[in-house]
Amino acid sequence: METTHILKRFYPRDYAYITLGLIIYTFGLVGFIKPAGVVTGGLVGIGLAVDYATNGHIPVQVIYFCANFILCIVALKVLGMKFLAKTIYSVIVLTFLIYIASKIITQPIIENEPLMSALIGAMMCGAGIGFVFNANGSAGGTDIVVAIISKYKNMAFGRVMLMTDFVIILSSYFILKNWISVIHGLMVMGVMTYTIDMVVNGMRQSVQIFIISEKYEEIANAINSELRRGCTILEGTGWYSKKPSKVIMVMTKRTESMQMFRLIKAIDDNAFISQSVVRGVYGQGFDLLKVKK
Repeated sequence: METTHILKRFYPRDYAYITLGLIIYTFGLVGFIKPAGVVTGGLVGIGLAVDYATNGHIPVQVIYFCANFILCIVALKVLGMKFLAKTIYSVIVLTFLIYIASKIITQPIIENEPLMSALIGAMMCGAGIGFVFNANGSAGGTDIVVAIISKYKNMAFGRVMLMTDFVIILSSYFILKNWISVIHGLMVMGVMTYTIDMVVNGMRQSVQIFIISEKYEEIANAINSELRRGCTILEGTGWYSKKPSKVIMVMTKRTESMQMFRLIKAIDDNAFISQSVVRGVYGQGFDLLKVKK
């Protein structure tokens, strides 16, 4: 079976998860965070700040869409259409959802409790973004900027994202003129980050996969060419059959595991697969081992 372009197929389930995540995110943002007068991170946070500063004359979705439109054009050549396809979908859908939600939700769901409202919204937004990430999607914004930086600079994606959001929230003081709202924004960022981590299984970012298949060569070649991941062939023996077998060992990101399963299934539906969570993977394509020699 030819494996070329297996991963370029259209998977409706991914877009269903992305849409569900964006709906949850929108409800948390418009129903809880925005009424609390809190600025979050990312382009949405910048859009919220402009929205507050103009008393709603320039709504958050306008800033979000326009800024992402420019970023996507810039990033198209650097990151490619494969990376941006789901991002463009997310940007369009989220812009539409925020617009509709702003028309429907005209009153705060929780009144006179800005901190509680902000924290509930943070949990919902974090859960929504977690769904998007689990489907290998992106909500755009600073995700695109960080992806471009990470491509050329040896910097951790999460760390750059955290620093960017931190600066955006602190800068909101010049608009809000209220340190309490800024502190609430930092709390929202922390809760959102924690919730996203919980949805995508916390700190377990990497997985180890063992694959036993008679078509091991074809699967190994497809992993190299389609996923751009290295793999190792181990010698094994089936103790029941007493026959020698080949075992493919792959270390990959957890968010890429679904793509891995699809790839294997497309080649050998009878392949035996074992996946286990690992706490740390160091080396090319993963984290750097930061210890002194």
